[in-house]
Amino acid sequence: MDFRDSPEEAAFRDRLRGWLTEQAGAFPTSGDEYWARQGDWHRALHAAGFFGLSWPKAYGGHELPPVYDVILDEELARAGAPARPSLGYLVQGLGRHGSEELRRRFLPGMIDGTERWCQGFSEPGAGSDLASLTTSATRDGDTYVLHGHKIWTSYSDVADWCLLLARTDPDAPRHKGISAFIVAMDQPGIEQRPLKMMSGVTKEFGQVVLDGATVPADQMVGAPGEGWALAMTVVGHEREPSTLGFTARYGKLVRELLARTDGTPPPELSWAIVETEMLRLHVRRRLSEQLDGVSHGPEGSLDKLLMTWTEQTVGHAALAVGGTGDPDLLHAYLYSRAQSVMGGTSQIQKNIVAARILGLGA
Repeated sequence: MDFRDSPEEAAFRDRLRGWLTEQAGAFPTSGDEYWARQGDWHRALHAAGFFGLSWPKAYGGHELPPVYDVILDEELARAGAPARPSLGYLVQGLGRHGSEELRRRFLPGMIDGTERWCQGFSEPGAGSDLASLTTSATRDGDTYVLHGHKIWTSYSDVADWCLLLARTDPDAPRHKGISAFIVAMDQPGIEQRPLKMMSGVTKEFGQVVLDGATVPADQMVGAPGEGWALAMTVVGHEREPSTLGFTARYGKLVRELLARTDGTPPPELSWAIVETEMLRLHVRRRLSEQLDGVSHGPEGSLDKLLMTWTEQTVGHAALAVGGTGDPDLLHAYLYSRAQSVMGGTSQIQKNIVAARILGLGA
């Protein structure tokens, strides 16, 4: 397998490196400053031609092969620049399940960063078991009225729009009575409650309380009861390491950790080096499959488990090398603990692998 750049890919990489050199230090890469300025970074990437690379031109993308997204992630990590904003799973969800009218209205602003988005899926009583969600949407003429409580909602305090799941038919089987909506966040009936993480970050997550907020009926994505299909599209893409683009950052961190040792890395770091390389090659295989037109379903759970194991191994290595005295390395460790919960817990991923890939319990 040849991983070298084609002439076109090499030219893109060189242009990107030059632009990143000009941006050096302009955008924070961690903490509350990063989350506060992520929208600026998103718009800067798009304006320079480096965001939405593999998405349709009709909505503001560039329709390039997915290898260009990998090049972008590699070069952002190499330059120590902020990560690429992770919107791909929302674009895929709306792009696959939304009407053409909704796609043309909402995808351009989502892709170019002029409209900020959040994802209203998880609830205090419905995290891993998403189908047990209780947020309700009740039809009232041409609108739906929303009541409920969402949690772990990224960027909810700055979002213009929320791709939200709510139960429209309480009498239907729990997977069948859920619908998806595009909800305006700046309206009465929506209360924001920030969540502070143990790493000290306060801007990333929030709780959203819905008490009489409304959404036009024509902003339902798909038909009534089709929200579960959209949810599976969204979380399936959210669990792919090639979409999240974190693998290059794991590799950069382990190289930096190795440089801090005397050439004899502690066992935690040695294993992190092995797992990081394993994940890098796995992502390359997934990319090759994407280029051949292969799409994945439950296999995304395998990807998510591999990502979780790798990030948490790298986090343990950071703690072993830097202890608790280095705030950046301590943050890497603390943040890694969330990987086995975000995007679906590891226990749920193992259940999916067992039932849908191995056919156990059938």
